[in-house]
Amino acid sequence: MALVELKVGMHCDECIKAIKKAIKKIEEVETYRVDTELSKITVTGNVTSEEVMRALQKIGKNATLWTED
Repeated sequence: MALVELKVGMHCDECIKAIKKAIKKIEEVETYRVDTELSKITVTGNVTSEEVMRALQKIGKNATLWTED
């Protein structure tokens, strides 16, 4: 099982709803967590960061890999 952590801009409730909807559509996602304070999305399952980033790009969201700095 993979752990994907991404940084994504989330400015309003509509953005958050769209992001959750896009992630739910990805096959083989086990769990996901959206942290609006950190603008961080954590996804687990049989998925790659590229798959999640592509799903978010389709709704107009640019995601980057999460770094601890």
